[in-house]
Amino acid sequence: MSRDRGTAPGRASVAIVTDSTASLPEGAAERWGIGVVPLDVVIDGERFAEGVDLSSADLLVALNRGARVSTSQPSPAAFAAAYERAAASGAHEVVSVHLSGELSGTVQAARLAAASAPVPVHVVDSRAVGMALGFAVLDAARLAAGRPDAPASIVEPAVVEPPATRSWFRRRPVPAELPSGETVGVHARGVAAGAGVWFLVDSLEHLRRGGRLSAPAAALGTVLGLRPLLTLADGQVVVAEKVRTRRAARDRLQAVTLENVAERESARIAVHHLGQPEVAQEMADQLSAWSGGRLVEAVTCESSAVLAAHAGPGLLAVVVTDA
Repeated sequence: MSRDRGTAPGRASVAIVTDSTASLPEGAAERWGIGVVPLDVVIDGERFAEGVDLSSADLLVALNRGARVSTSQPSPAAFAAAYERAAASGAHEVVSVHLSGELSGTVQAARLAAASAPVPVHVVDSRAVGMALGFAVLDAARLAAGRPDAPASIVEPAVVEPPATRSWFRRRPVPAELPSGETVGVHARGVAAGAGVWFLVDSLEHLRRGGRLSAPAAALGTVLGLRPLLTLADGQVVVAEKVRTRRAARDRLQAVTLENVAERESARIAVHHLGQPEVAQEMADQLSAWSGGRLVEAVTCESSAVLAAHAGPGLLAVVVTDA
């Protein structure tokens, strides 16, 4: 990811922009032509752009050595630059989909930039994070490309282009009628609203210090020694269930995921991790095997550095959405 990606000339319609907390699988943004605006992580007073000069692995090293870590939303100027690049590439509209406004001021920065953008910008507060946001962004890109019925694969490319012609907003053959930005934005909002998110961490202290979890909820771990299962409700992090051990919490994470999958005709899941790819892959494989054939796709992806900064080591999360 870079702060300023070039674009190639050609015909365009609706460009899709998101932020780095979407935690998209490697290569997905490039393959589907999605612009990603990075959030910043501050480690011991030094500022880094997520995905540009700081990886999740780098962040984990900093957390493990006890570094002081905080995060910062992108500036309106960063979004303005993304919208200007889309317009310069010929986009008639932009759909900008971002993490929950209850957790960050990122979506507000996007709205400020949208007010003076050279083309209409539809800013969507997904009220989600991680791949709950990521699935919404990817489905929006499919719809904007005129391929809503394309294979559900997250990384299946929209088009095949020579590497030299690829850009953050890829030019695609435009069908006779493509959906409007408003339609794409409504679709993205609906996908995010229909997602289920559950996760567990080693300690609730990181979430409490970052203001993402209330002190009483954090006390479940620090005072009572519980390993609660967490979820997103109305865009906020809340306790879903109180569990005593990490092993029990992981079992419940799998159980609630399978219960949610069973309620859907077909589903996709993403398993997030922080420095534990084997654990995430094992869970993805188990969920696929136990889903009764309802899972169309199960992928693993490392949490973004910003999410990791607030969740801390030991993060393991599952996102479920309709296929």
